[in-house]
Amino acid sequence: MNHSVTNTVRLFGAGLRALLMLTLVTGVIYPLLVTGVAQGLFHDKANGSEITAHGKVVGSSLIGQSYDLPLKKGQETPDPDLKWFQGRPANGLGSNSVNTRYKLLLSGATNLSADSEDLLQQVRDAKAAVVRNNSVPGYTVKPSQVPAEAVTSSGSGLDPHISPRYAKIQVHRVAERNGLSVGQVEQLVRDKTEGRTAGFIGEPRVNVLELNVALKDLVARR
Repeated sequence: MNHSVTNTVRLFGAGLRALLMLTLVTGVIYPLLVTGVAQGLFHDKANGSEITAHGKVVGSSLIGQSYDLPLKKGQETPDPDLKWFQGRPANGLGSNSVNTRYKLLLSGATNLSADSEDLLQQVRDAKAAVVRNNSVPGYTVKPSQVPAEAVTSSGSGLDPHISPRYAKIQVHRVAERNGLSVGQVEQLVRDKTEGRTAGFIGEPRVNVLELNVALKDLVARR
């Protein structure tokens, strides 16, 4: 009996040591190592790819933002603030119903089929809005000029980029609303246009948040 108890205690001690060792390695050493490597080699990405302006974090380069006016009485959907460049639509996102203290949106697509009348109507309405909002005296946007990403949301609903083509459609309206010249705003778009990744992956794109940060700085220097 004593021999059996001794073996049990010995096995328990060995198991406890193994547990403590695994906890130390996988719960402390490994996370610290991974965190150290990430912070040392990929500091920007490890911290959420933050975009800062005047020392303040204003968002992430990976997540799109909306640029809307405050809701008016009786409105369910806010109007866009047309002094800013606008990103892609964010249709299909659900509301956060778990923690109602925060007005968060959930990542997701519309899940509507390509021949859905609801989707087709969303596209028609979005195209009409792009033409209407971006046509200013001396510059008229034609429906044929409106690119696909201006009227459809991405699969996640969080795409932070638009094409240079969509950004250029907005130049005249942004210039007029901010008291800038068309040339100044066109230069902003050129400066903020990113090429294909590694020269051949993806398409040229413009990060809307970075573009609007640059726009705000330009307006402040007027």
